[in-house]
Amino acid sequence: MSGSETVVYSEVWDLDSLLPALGTAEFQQKLVSAKKGLEGLVAQLTAVPEIAPDAAHVWCQLLAQFEDMETTISDLRSHVECYCASDATNAQFQRIEAELSSLAPLREQVGALIEAAFRTLSEEDLIAFVAKEPWLFERTYAWKLRQRAARMRLPEAQENLANQLAVDGLHAWGRLYDRISGALKIQLLEKGRLVEKSCSQVQFDSPDRAERQSNYFAADVAWKSIENLCAEAINHIAGTRLTIYDQLGVEDHLVSPLMWNRMSRATLNQMWSVITQKKSVLLKYLRAKARLMGLEKLAWYDLTAPLPRQPGQMPEKLPYQSACEQIVSAFGSFSPHMQDFAQMALRDGWSEAVNRAGKRQGAFCTGYRAAGQSRMFMTYTETADSMSTLAHELGHAYHSYVLKDVPYLLADYPMNLAETASTFAEAVLADARMQQAQHPYDRLCQLDAALADGVAFLMNIHARFIFEDNFHKARRNGELSADDLSQLMVAAQKEAYLDALAEDGWNPRFWASKLHFYFTGIPFYNFPYTFGYLLSLGLFSEGKSRGPAFAADFVKFLECTGSMDAEDAVKISFGFDLTQPEFWSRSIDVLAAKVEEFDKLTAAIIG
Repeated sequence: MSGSETVVYSEVWDLDSLLPALGTAEFQQKLVSAKKGLEGLVAQLTAVPEIAPDAAHVWCQLLAQFEDMETTISDLRSHVECYCASDATNAQFQRIEAELSSLAPLREQVGALIEAAFRTLSEEDLIAFVAKEPWLFERTYAWKLRQRAARMRLPEAQENLANQLAVDGLHAWGRLYDRISGALKIQLLEKGRLVEKSCSQVQFDSPDRAERQSNYFAADVAWKSIENLCAEAINHIAGTRLTIYDQLGVEDHLVSPLMWNRMSRATLNQMWSVITQKKSVLLKYLRAKARLMGLEKLAWYDLTAPLPRQPGQMPEKLPYQSACEQIVSAFGSFSPHMQDFAQMALRDGWSEAVNRAGKRQGAFCTGYRAAGQSRMFMTYTETADSMSTLAHELGHAYHSYVLKDVPYLLADYPMNLAETASTFAEAVLADARMQQAQHPYDRLCQLDAALADGVAFLMNIHARFIFEDNFHKARRNGELSADDLSQLMVAAQKEAYLDALAEDGWNPRFWASKLHFYFTGIPFYNFPYTFGYLLSLGLFSEGKSRGPAFAADFVKFLECTGSMDAEDAVKISFGFDLTQPEFWSRSIDVLAAKVEEFDKLTAAIIG
């Protein structure tokens, strides 16, 4: 494509080219086929010989079927997720979502049978087994993961029962939250009349503080109206997990999320320890931003607000087309390969970004492995923050694209490394925008965006982690009321933000409005974000010092994210030891330099 041609970027995703539409006979047949395939796998796995070198060929055929079935189920889940997210109140889509969810016990049974087969194998036995078949040998790491996962399984009969009960228990509570939050309407006063908006349409980044404050309290009223239902859901989601942990003899509720993120407790502790020691550097930024806004202290709804405009300055509006162009250009400054990918994905209908009612809140990227494609979901609001979210989801899609030809079982990377690619993409965009900022005030605004991210990952996410950690500890002693949860949340926020916000500026019902607390697949959907952010911050700094050659190393790193533990992927690719404080400290130092520049520019502007 020549540089003179205008590329039109689609704001509506294309799902029809991937799988049949939900509600069609063709899609229903795929669900039926998937169920039969899972039932067939269960039957074969209960009759297959024990794992041994002389049974390698039989197991190879069976595990190849398993990999194909995992790909199929993954694609079906992505398709249903996309339809349900774009039309949150569609009853037909919800029924299909429930029908797909009903396959979970069979899928879990297949996984449990495979894990049980690998559970007792010694290292020597595993090596002898995989040596018999190249297909098995290539996926050795996947079988080691199965051995680990087996330790978090109940005895077979109990595991099967737990998985069957989860359809109408654990996962049903998550679906209930999705439905009540997706249907929730927030009443706002706009131009003298009351209007109703869905949660995803209500923003807190208006330059008008009165509007932000009004939006915040209107949203809080809405969430309060369903807080008791939310409390029921979050209590039973956590309670189910804790009951299973008790049956396994697991006392530490972080064992499972650490296993799923393929990282050690030593790494997690080191990361939070360095953050706790060094994040006070962000207080200078928060105080400076408050001065710019004429406030003594910021409130929750001020944290993502734009800086006050200079005389004659109009608010920055970023139409979707312009945002896509900026992202594509920014990615090109890092890597032509990343640029070509972004242009293709945004042009060819990989993104659903239309701002309309009826969509679920939040943003996500989900993969279609068979097609080698992804789909990104968000509600684009023509702001810099919204553009950054689009870049973030493109980072996820790029990660999956790099791995599209890697075997499925070696392309299933953990969340913490997924968040590295996405936040790295945000860093690429932010750096490009910083380079283009000519006026000191423009530079101040770019620094504000970068430091707001620092606050989000080192304070907001930390508050979520502290809350969820303390909630799981308290939940062992019984259910918590909505008021209990709100008190726990404010305490976590004050600890994580170093008590930096105004006394009436906290967000007590954040536990209700944050979707991540209600995910039933993986618990603690928080610390991986901070891990990915600091890792990407450090890697981007390393890349800037090393120059163009770093882009190829970054791709190699992404390629191994599904085939080794997080610490090993970083150590082998870049030489950094994440169990030690040095890398984490250097990453936060990148923020410290930005804080100093922000403070100096603030002083120059307001005197």
